[in-house]
Amino acid sequence: MAKVQPLGDRVLLKPLEAQEKTKGGIILPDTAKEKPQEGEVAAVGKGKTTESGKIQALEVKVGDKVLYGKYSGTEIKIDGDDYLITREEDILAIIK
Repeated sequence: MAKVQPLGDRVLLKPLEAQEKTKGGIILPDTAKEKPQEGEVAAVGKGKTTESGKIQALEVKVGDKVLYGKYSGTEIKIDGDDYLITREEDILAIIK
């Protein structure tokens, strides 16, 4: 992967692949797959600058698996791989 450093409170996510089949074993065609809303944090910015000028560190860190809003962020390609740059506030949860 190319070196990409998100700025401020932005996070670089690697979307996880959509499910190929349902729990019942039904194989889904590409047109029926939902846009993935799960991803892995690939890089994080330094944090959000508060009104007092201090940097507030992000809660997520590289390697975290997260849930994010369906239409969050900006999709980009890095070395042929798909990534998403979004603000930390668009991340809904960390998957433990």
